[in-house]
Amino acid sequence: MGVTKGLARAGRGGRLQIELPQFARELKNGDSLSVEGVCLTVVDIKGDVAGFDVSHETLKRSTLGELRPGDKVNLEMALAVGDRLGGHFVQGHVDGTGTIDKIESHPGECTMWFSVDTKLAQNMIEKGSVAVDGISLTVVDLTSRRFSVALIPYTLEVTTLGLKKAGDRVNIEADMLGKWIKKLQSPWETPQGEAQGEGLTIETLKAKGFE
Repeated sequence: MGVTKGLARAGRGGRLQIELPQFARELKNGDSLSVEGVCLTVVDIKGDVAGFDVSHETLKRSTLGELRPGDKVNLEMALAVGDRLGGHFVQGHVDGTGTIDKIESHPGECTMWFSVDTKLAQNMIEKGSVAVDGISLTVVDLTSRRFSVALIPYTLEVTTLGLKKAGDRVNIEADMLGKWIKKLQSPWETPQGEAQGEGLTIETLKAKGFE
């Protein structure tokens, strides 16, 4: 985790300052870093504090605009080609936010429930992958507007989820594979906004010669 030093607004965007832990101090200008699950570019480094320009779109779609000095944030370095991959591919392209509904503590683990927009829930499946504040997790239960995850003590100890409480907002990134499949199965639109085609179906594939 890192520590928020400040967020200075500039026009519709802003400059976010984060104090880096030891593992991230090899960063240089132009490098990417996931902050609360949001992929940002380092634009300024002074000592152990890195600066990031944050666009209006990022502030609108994520919780970064709510950060205050002293708030802890989850940090993750970009994956290097050839590195071992644990969890699932997380792009840092947040789809939206959710709200912690309920936290259930059990011996050895914690179940956390989140409420989300229906469009977000439609991109999830039970036992599929989801990123919450940049943390790769597995969906346990799923409804049209809620989902749950099981958190082990280690996750609660080394990420900000251990500091969260019911009512807190979090960044949500659905699995990109699911989003692509949904897109391919949906009708596409013309530049004039008119729906065309029927999306990718079994009948469409057969008509194109796939058996």
